[in-house]
Amino acid sequence: MKILAIEDEPELAEVIRKSLEKELYLVEHASDFDSAMEKIALYKYDCILLDIMLPGGSGMDILAELKKNGGGENVIIISAKDSLDDKLAGLDLGADDYLTKPFHIAELNARIKAVFRRKNLNGSNQIIVKNTVLDLNEREFKVEDVLLELNRKEFDILNYFLVNKNRLISKTALAEHVWGDHIDQADNFDFIYYQIKNLRKKLQSSNAGIEIQSVYGVGYKLTEL
Repeated sequence: MKILAIEDEPELAEVIRKSLEKELYLVEHASDFDSAMEKIALYKYDCILLDIMLPGGSGMDILAELKKNGGGENVIIISAKDSLDDKLAGLDLGADDYLTKPFHIAELNARIKAVFRRKNLNGSNQIIVKNTVLDLNEREFKVEDVLLELNRKEFDILNYFLVNKNRLISKTALAEHVWGDHIDQADNFDFIYYQIKNLRKKLQSSNAGIEIQSVYGVGYKLTEL
């Protein structure tokens, strides 16, 4: 899961990053209004943690921009402002949750999982397609109840494909989602090719009821067999 933390307090931002990376999330950070607007314009995220009070502007304006442009990101406001009016304003603008500072990182992690389940998986912790089950809590993938060993990147790639089943996924979108915004430093997408190649072999050898198809010159698509 790819998360953007928009937070101007360096210490809190670092605590959030380290804690969520332990949960094997890919975490990116924006410390002010302008850098946050740049990131949401360029990249897509599974969840955005949004502080309201930012250098250069308001988090509410970022939220309004996201929703105006049809952003499907799950947004959790994290703010020191605890007034009912602020909470209602954020929720009215389309935020999915509101967490008041100070908070426990364990609670933040639980809120992230809950929002993702509610909006993407109909409240479930699992993605079930044909004879396959991807368990997000346990980070396990099974085919006909047999555990299939996946490395971290393979799991993240498969997760992204399953959430976007039957949709065409460009190589660029896949790379940005799984490897983050440092992907622009890469010379080519050979590393994606090798990860997809290995993942395909594992799916085929286990007789999984899904496959990853190549769309020449564009990217990939996961479909049922």
